[in-house]
Amino acid sequence: MNIIVILKQTFDTEEKIIIENGEVVNDNAELIINPYDEYAVEEAVKLKEVHGGEITVITVGPSEAESALRTALAMGADHAVLIENEEELPLDENGIAKILAAAIKERDFDIILGGNMSVDNGASQVGPRIAEELEIPHAATITKLEIEGSFVKAERDVEGDLEFIESALPILVTAQQGLNEPRYPSLPGIMKAKKKPLERLDIEDLDLDEDDLQPRSKIIDHYLPKKKQAGQILKGDIQAQVKELVQLLHADVKVV
Repeated sequence: MNIIVILKQTFDTEEKIIIENGEVVNDNAELIINPYDEYAVEEAVKLKEVHGGEITVITVGPSEAESALRTALAMGADHAVLIENEEELPLDENGIAKILAAAIKERDFDIILGGNMSVDNGASQVGPRIAEELEIPHAATITKLEIEGSFVKAERDVEGDLEFIESALPILVTAQQGLNEPRYPSLPGIMKAKKKPLERLDIEDLDLDEDDLQPRSKIIDHYLPKKKQAGQILKGDIQAQVKELVQLLHADVKVV
């Protein structure tokens, strides 16, 4: 089975976000595999363990994104592809999907896995857009995946219930929390990852019209949420608390 995993390098979720002049500052920030993409890598490794085959992980980004690919290789992937955007083209989800789809078209694949969304922008668009570009079915936010021959069964959470999906290969699926528990790269895995092949491509290497990569959306501003004020505890008997609460809602919050 030929498995492809699309992933992204993002901030560590424990990082303190700094914004200057409306832009996120990532100097000296710890960068990791997008957590939702980790579920995709883990599921790919599990599929390989059952069905055999090879796993290729692909990302679009600067040279620093190699570290995320090496982590995926240490987890069990076999090959990695870094499509470098050293010129820092202003790409949105549309452009990224077209670039990844162009690279994937040149490869044999049975299934493509990715994270449901990236923790830095939460758009949840890249996976479905790639499926549209490749003209294959897709299933988003899955929490269970089974493959028998060329037949696929998947489950996804839908507003407190489960939805059961059946399809055929090839297919693209995006992973949600609960699909699995990603493994930590072992020391032998980390050592082997250093010797596994990592292919580097430039966006110019792909047969793409630069006009097609132009952003369809634009980020106007970044800002941090306002600090929450400390809560207020009402005291006294119930009637006094209710009276004070109504006064607060009316005078301060202005909702009554």
